[in-house]
Amino acid sequence: MRLGVIDVGSNTVHLLVVDAHPGAHPLPATSHKRELRLSEHTTADGCISPDGVEQLTAFVHECLSIADDQGCEDLLAFATSAIREAPNGDDVLSQVHAATDVKLEVLSGADESRLTFLAVRRWFGWSAGRLLVIDIGGGSLEFAAGIDEEPDVALSLPLGAGRLTRELAGDPPAATDLKVLRKQARSDIARVVRDLHKVGTPDRVVGTSKTIRSLARVLGAAPRGDGPRVKRVLERAALGDLVPRLAEMTADERAALPGVSASRARQLLAGAIVIHGAMDVLDVESLDLCPWALREGVILRRLDWLGA
Repeated sequence: MRLGVIDVGSNTVHLLVVDAHPGAHPLPATSHKRELRLSEHTTADGCISPDGVEQLTAFVHECLSIADDQGCEDLLAFATSAIREAPNGDDVLSQVHAATDVKLEVLSGADESRLTFLAVRRWFGWSAGRLLVIDIGGGSLEFAAGIDEEPDVALSLPLGAGRLTRELAGDPPAATDLKVLRKQARSDIARVVRDLHKVGTPDRVVGTSKTIRSLARVLGAAPRGDGPRVKRVLERAALGDLVPRLAEMTADERAALPGVSASRARQLLAGAIVIHGAMDVLDVESLDLCPWALREGVILRRLDWLGA
């Protein structure tokens, strides 16, 4: 069957169309996305603004048209922290549903973590042993660990790259502000270390997200054009050397780095500080990168239900 998935994230709204059936590897057919940055389309009280709702609704209409053109038999739609945390999130969901007939499912942070873990497990297989998965988005940082397809522990922290970047003034930000961010991130991560360690030592530690892929690319990982099955790794020591370099750059200078888009350049620094902090606090020397993440986890779970 041909399946469409609309992913409403803090930074990007993304339609992914795949050809898939239970027990098979989902094959991407087409992709359509736009950087709406819903988390920035907010009013003083944190509500998503009317303009943000209007842009989201218009883009969902676009996604529906493309899904129809591509022959999708089923359409899934989900939203993460931007709508989950907005005081008017339920109203936004109602408005989108009324205008498009698309019902967005709001995932909890723990659900995000579990579904991303499922995608990573399916990508690497059982031979990977016990996994520890680290994923960072615009609004949150997720950890999941375990030996099965369902993780033994799934956690979400409000340490997204976009969220933390909004707390930084200046371009580049002041060193004092970066020091505060670094301390906050490491303190928050340290509070969950015991939960992650008590389920056992991982055989493989995996990173998945656009931010982690961009950091690895800056440090010499293979470009996207080389395909998803090329081994890509993010080393803690190299990332530690990169963070102070990024801290001295403007957003425009970061955008000139390999693998860094202009739209993501501003939040790359905060993402690097958080990921390096996580690797330090958890004593992880390197991350194996996985091209599958939350969207693929949602697709795989849907296929599992269809095949049940």
